[in-house]
Amino acid sequence: MRRLSVGAFAMLLAAIAGSQIGFGQQKVEMMPGGFGIPVAPRGLWGKKLPEKPVEFDTAEGQRIRVVAVTKALSFPWTVAFLPDGNMLVTERAGRLRIIKGGVLDPKPIAGVPAARNIGISGEPGAVHGFMDVILHPQFAQNRFVYICYTKPIDDKRQTTAIARGKWDGSALTETKDVFVGDEGIGTARIAFGRDGMLYMTTSAAAGNSSQDPNSQSGKVLRLKDDGSVPSDNPFVGKAGYKPEIYTLGHRSSLGLAMHPGTGQMWQNENGPNGGDEINILKPGLNYGWPTVSYGRTYAGPWQNERPGHAGFEPPIVYWVPAIAVSGMAFYTGDRFPKWKGDVFVGSLRTGEIPGTGHLERILFNEKMEELRRESLLVELRQRIRDVKQGPDGLLYLTTDMEEGAVLRIEPAS
Repeated sequence: MRRLSVGAFAMLLAAIAGSQIGFGQQKVEMMPGGFGIPVAPRGLWGKKLPEKPVEFDTAEGQRIRVVAVTKALSFPWTVAFLPDGNMLVTERAGRLRIIKGGVLDPKPIAGVPAARNIGISGEPGAVHGFMDVILHPQFAQNRFVYICYTKPIDDKRQTTAIARGKWDGSALTETKDVFVGDEGIGTARIAFGRDGMLYMTTSAAAGNSSQDPNSQSGKVLRLKDDGSVPSDNPFVGKAGYKPEIYTLGHRSSLGLAMHPGTGQMWQNENGPNGGDEINILKPGLNYGWPTVSYGRTYAGPWQNERPGHAGFEPPIVYWVPAIAVSGMAFYTGDRFPKWKGDVFVGSLRTGEIPGTGHLERILFNEKMEELRRESLLVELRQRIRDVKQGPDGLLYLTTDMEEGAVLRIEPAS
């Protein structure tokens, strides 16, 4: 057998490499419509939840069990815990449901606002219809429930609104809109802060709307509990600024929660192909989108020539590639002692691949500097829309699936 000289072997390797560079890359199929988004592969998509509870080992040595509270929902968004232990659940199609004693009531709750369902898709998931549902901080006294939803303007146009109703134990009464956004604002989360104010995220419309101070798109808004504007908002009285704006420069915000120690509002948002973020909200600051980002566009090029946040408020956590962050909770309970103080976020899919959603855990040090992350429940291959801590100290998740579920995470022993 003839041996190649070192020089000939090097030339052969170069020829192979050259052929791979010239001809090895596949042509990526793009979604129709000119949106510049590649068609996602489906090889991991479509797995159903197991029929029985499943146990998993975790990095901190806490073995957990995942139990389906109910699997009879369609694209559930979030849960809110009533004082009696029952749970309110929103479904994207515009239904409010209740889980009583661990059993889903087959009949939707009456008295809710009429939402627009803009067609339900599985991957990528649409964001519309009923989104958040939260209780007023003084719910025990006033019985107020708030629903964030897609409100029709006419046959073709819509916006996002916040409705408030009184819970009478079985239905909402006296329901009315306390805030109606400008035309076209979409994705939204709502949460009350320690200051008693109602915070609302809005998604970015096309172009540079996130940077436009006279647009509600791509912002976090700060409202009173009746939907009016607080007099101490950062841009009240400033010409050219919407007075309800608290922060600007956001993309698509799907997580909003108050830090239990500092009282600061934390928000997470989706980048494009990379650049998902967790931000600590500070009044009047600009978080950069679309001028700066750590992400790539869906077609491949970087969003900016030099990815980063120079000149703008940087995130406390970011993801490259994107995990499609959705929902967020601070764990303060005692059932998982090694997770106390950690932040949990839902993931709808990782790296633009359907069937890779999971729950992500982030550990910080005393200075709120990130130390490590853990991906949980990857094997379930579900789109995790939201994560909440229940009054029992356990974690509850919703899955953004046509056969959707509320899951409970509990210690395995």
